[in-house]
Order: sequence, then C-alpha cells, then structure tokens
Amino acid sequence: MLRIKTVMEGSSTRGLSIWFLLLAGFGLCSLCRGEESGKRIHVVVWDEQQPSQKVVYANFLGNYLAGHLKTRPGLEVRSVKLDGPGQGLSKETLDWCDVLVYWDHARHHEVSPEKGREIAGRIKSGQLSMITLHSAHWSRPFVEAMYEVTRERARVAWAGTDEKVELDFVKPPDFVGPKADAPLTPRFVVRKYPGGLAKVAVHLPNCAFFGWSEHGKPSFVTTLKPDHPIAKGIPKHFEIRSTEMYSEPFHVPDPDEVVFEERWQSGDWFRSGCVWRLGKGRVFYLRPGHETFPVYKEKLPLQVIENAVRWLGSEKDR
Repeated sequence: MLRIKTVMEGSSTRGLSIWFLLLAGFGLCSLCRGEESGKRIHVVVWDEQQPSQKVVYANFLGNYLAGHLKTRPGLEVRSVKLDGPGQGLSKETLDWCDVLVYWDHARHHEVSPEKGREIAGRIKSGQLSMITLHSAHWSRPFVEAMYEVTRERARVAWAGTDEKVELDFVKPPDFVGPKADAPLTPRFVVRKYPGGLAKVAVHLPNCAFFGWSEHGKPSFVTTLKPDHPIAKGIPKHFEIRSTEMYSEPFHVPDPDEVVFEERWQSGDWFRSGCVWRLGKGRVFYLRPGHETFPVYKEKLPLQVIENAVRWLGSEKDR
C-alpha cells in the first residue's frame, strides 16, 4: 500500500540512501510516418523572445525556427511568445498543438508551475508531445514533465513490495543549480520502521548540471542511435561550429533513449539528444544551442528538430 505526499527540499531525511535503476519506458515504435501519412502536423514554437537573441536572430529565435519549419511539407506552424495572449500557451493554442517546440533561458520563472503541470498533463494524456531546446531544461513544462516521469517510476518501483510504503516527493528549490559534489537527482532515501513500514523520500530531479561555459567553441556530436527516426539523414559524426558547453552529470531521470552524445576538446561531454516517454506522450531534449550562437542556422540541428517534429507528431494518435 502506497501513501504519497510532496514536500519541499530542505526537510530533514535520514537513513540509508539507495539507488534504483529507474524503469525503462516503452521501446521505439515503427519508423516515422509524418511525411508519408498525409496528416498535417500542428507545431507550436514557443519563445520567451529575450532581446539578446537579436545578435543572431534578427526577428527572434522562435520566429526563425517557425519560419524554417513552415517551409517543410506536411507541417502547420504557429509562432507564439511569452508576452502574447495567455503567455502563448492558451487553451486554444494547446488544443490545436500536436508538437510543442520550446525555447527559454532568462524568463523561466514568468511561466507558472500550474501552466507547466498543465502541459505535462497534456503530454501524459497523449494530447501533445514536446521538444525542449538547450536552456529550456529549466522551463516549467520540462521540469514538471521530469517530475512526473520520476513519480511514475517511483510508484511502479514500489508497487510490488509487501512493505507498507509512504512516498514523499521532495522538490528542489526553483532555478538553483546543483553543486559539483551534490548527490545526483532523482534519488531515493529510505527509512525503515518496525512493522514493515518504509518511508521513502523521492528527491525530484534538479533538471540542471554544475558545469557549463559560454565559450562558443565547437562541439563534436556522435549519433548513438542512427536508426532512430530522430536521426534520419544525420551522419554518425558531425560538428557544431560554435555552441555553449554543458557538462554531465545532468540531473534528470534516465532517458528511455539517448540518440546523440556531445563532446568538447576539454573532455566535457553531455547526453545531447534524449527521449522520455511520459504516459501516452513523449519529451525530446536537444542540448546544442545558446541564443548568441547560430546553432539553429546550421543544417543538421534544423534537420534533427524537423525529424523530431515528424516522429512525435506521427506518434500522437497511436
């Protein structure tokens, strides 16, 4: 029997810390069918539109991405912004959306946790899937989706035990990155009591990392799953000419699929193309970026985004 509650980071928890191999999600479905099926995929590109983007993207990053996707067959695309009606995330927009492409960096906090939970709920129910770009690892929708992936896996992991189990979900503080020596999240901390009771503190993922640099040096990407629909037409190895660096460990649930890995001459590396299944939907995280580097003007990152849109859009009704 499970008893569940949520607490904030900072509550005292003692006892034995144990790590669980979080359960893998469902495997890949059949090959992407978005181009061939004749069904038009509805894509919403969301952007906070911070002014520093204009160094590279004169009409903002989100509008640039949307403009590119509008040239591709089988896609209907809307570009929305944080300062638009309903913060660009109105019910009408989300009802229309098959795939949400999301960019933010400096204004995460201006989107409410409630809106993030609403989008995570829509992903879980299969109403839409999401592509999270670079610094949007701290966006409300991505964070809430990763929380829900962790909750689902924790419930499944403890459902088969004969013990009485209480799950306490512990949230990290908003937008405070982990220290270099911080324990990896998500993690479980267990306290055992007489009579077969176990209290489990499930520390939800921070969704960030300690190491990063805006040096703008090239990264070297390896396609780990060349047969994945997201990797269609993408070479085994390629270079991104100028990008920000992120360094592992990335505090997220284990991805169901890691499609790309990125490395730098410094020796830093990152899981740069990750897929999670959440209920009936999926989340794809693509790491390369930064608004002052022209990453999304390069052919291969744009191809990856288009591939992901087609795959996630074609999976929506299955």
